Amino acid sequence: MIHHVICTADIGPEYGGVRPLEEAQMRRLSVNGVQLLDRMVADVPFVSELASVGCITWPQRERLINIPQPRDRNDKLLELLTRRSIADFEKFRNVLAKEQAFLVPLLVTEGGEYNNNNNNDDDNSL
Repeated sequence: MIHHVICTADIGPEYGGVRPLEEAQMRRLSVNGVQLLDRMVADVPFVSELASVGCITWPQRERLINIPQPRDRNDKLLELLTRRSIADFEKFRNVLAKEQAFLVPLLVTEGGEYNNNNNNDDDNSL
């Protein structure tokens, strides 16, 4: 008789014990990822705050702060967020709202489109 052993990974720590991001959240990250990469400041205080609220782990914080290029650090942080839970994504959004509120519309606007409020209201002049 052959017994099959199924190995399962412990996804609790990686996903925060809850389900991963929903399709709409992933779409927003995908659509606005370049904006976030270019504008977010994932410096030591910001990344430390993410770790202190439990959005990322302390070892992940260490890896992030050791990435010298800001855009590369942002890229790695966004990559980590795509593998975290919805609750962790909300923690990220809350820290972002506190530290870099101008970026929050990138994560909450329906369809994930960024509105930089630089639109002219010339259409009303007709």
